[in-house]
Amino acid sequence: MADNLSLTAEETEKILQFQDLTGIEDISICRDVLQRHAWDLEVSVQDQLNMREGRPSVFASDVHTPAVVNDHSAQHVFFSPPRDNNPHSLRGLFKYVVSLVLQLCYNTIANILQFTFRLLQPDPRRYVTDPVGDVLSFIRQYEEKYGREHPVFYQGTYSQALNDAKQELRFLLVYLHCEEHQDTTNFCRYTLPNPDVISYINTNMLFWACSVTTSEGYRVSQALRENGYPFLAVIVLHDGRMTVVGRLEGPVEPQELICRLRTIVSDNEVALIAARAERVERNFNQTLRQQQDQAYLESLRADQEKERRRCEERERREGEARQQREKELEEQYRREEIRRQKVEYQIRVPEEPTADHPDAVHIVIKLPNGTRLERRFLKNHSLEAVFYYVFCHPASPDTFEIATNFPKRVLNCGPQEDGSQVQTLQEAGLRCREVLFVYDLEA
Repeated sequence: MADNLSLTAEETEKILQFQDLTGIEDISICRDVLQRHAWDLEVSVQDQLNMREGRPSVFASDVHTPAVVNDHSAQHVFFSPPRDNNPHSLRGLFKYVVSLVLQLCYNTIANILQFTFRLLQPDPRRYVTDPVGDVLSFIRQYEEKYGREHPVFYQGTYSQALNDAKQELRFLLVYLHCEEHQDTTNFCRYTLPNPDVISYINTNMLFWACSVTTSEGYRVSQALRENGYPFLAVIVLHDGRMTVVGRLEGPVEPQELICRLRTIVSDNEVALIAARAERVERNFNQTLRQQQDQAYLESLRADQEKERRRCEERERREGEARQQREKELEEQYRREEIRRQKVEYQIRVPEEPTADHPDAVHIVIKLPNGTRLERRFLKNHSLEAVFYYVFCHPASPDTFEIATNFPKRVLNCGPQEDGSQVQTLQEAGLRCREVLFVYDLEA
């Protein structure tokens, strides 16, 4: 019962009509079905009949109404009554009751006839094909009839206006235009063009408007469920959702409109300030996390660079150590090879002739370490014999050359790689007694 008391007269009437047409006796079920279909009696009944027959709804559409929460506890509702008030006399009260009964009967019959007509011919406004075109067309027609003096119209769909208002944390003022209503002309010619109204709306909120005769305007009117015209709704971000926080229905003077809008803005500014502070804090935390992540990545890259350099340095040292070992092994192999050659090449040194041999040449050889060698060779001996004699001596260097003292002349006494014949001592100009010097080529 508590839930039923919160229903409006129109909603109660629709529940009773829905019961009569569908045969559902449970009022709560009827209310839930109507609420799911935005209190559209025609769609609710047709969907219920289709469900019984196992068919999908003929009113299904791919275009969905943007989610807007109507928080009745925090919502301001301003309704302007008709200008001609009924007198407080008994006669006036009787006329008012009779008029109310007649109006209720008329509305009931009219709704039934309208519902029957819609069953036969669905309202084409239900099918949204070009929402942006609907808005731009309304703006063009409005300016052609009422002029360009008005608050700045948002040139986009209702969903886009909701999204921009949410992103920019601004109030959104929605105006639903009904050209056929008697108060529309006065509102559009005197209230909206008022300079104070224009200045206040442009400064404090986005302004979206559309005609209810278009598909886009009709769709929004079904979402906001207006009861009278001119109709204005104030929407703002509240508890994380775009919420209708104020509704203004009926004719209104410019200053009165500004006063009502200021009341709505003042009462909901706290929520908007909180949302802005939360967004600033969230952006700050996000920026802080990004800076922390950036610092971590830079530290990680620095550590990786240090590790790369350590690896390169370690590889370089290992390479140098490997080359050093290889060089030492090569040097060890070379020395072993030279020792082997010194033993092997001793057979290539000819026997020393006697001192009284007529062709004997006495050779004095001075090694780099100061060792003095003396040996006799024959004149016809090859200089290779002198080379092998020096090479096989334990104190001789591994690589050397032999030269005369004065004038200095290097003797070509080593074995030739091309196999050519080496000069004899006589051909080299060595006579009876000669002094030769050995020079270490590796020193």
